[in-house]
Amino acid sequence: MSGRLAIGIGCRKGTSAEAILRLVVGVATPDLPHAVGLFTIEDKRGEAGLNEAAESLCLPLVFLSRGALAAMADRIATPSPAALARFGVPSVAEAAALAAFAGRARLIVTRRAEEGVSVAVAEEILE
Repeated sequence: MSGRLAIGIGCRKGTSAEAILRLVVGVATPDLPHAVGLFTIEDKRGEAGLNEAAESLCLPLVFLSRGALAAMADRIATPSPAALARFGVPSVAEAAALAAFAGRARLIVTRRAEEGVSVAVAEEILE
């Protein structure tokens, strides 16, 4: 993998950094050197677990608007009924990963979820 990657993350309120790290590392370990950051929905600002996980991984935590995530609706491989009900977007993890590169990306890891955390990885498409 040589392209730049974005790791999209969704989580339940109050999810621990340990749970987030377990899934991120489990899903994205070979890709972590190429990751430009962790991306999530703006509603997650202030989630201690996300902030701690980003610090542990030495990656920036980037918050994206609901509009940016909603704009990725037609590209979502694994829609999340919970994200739709809670935030009005079809996905948090997949949409955030894609939106990180303004949609100029493709999912290389579709949403994986466990312990209240969901993670997806997108690769930037260079044209």
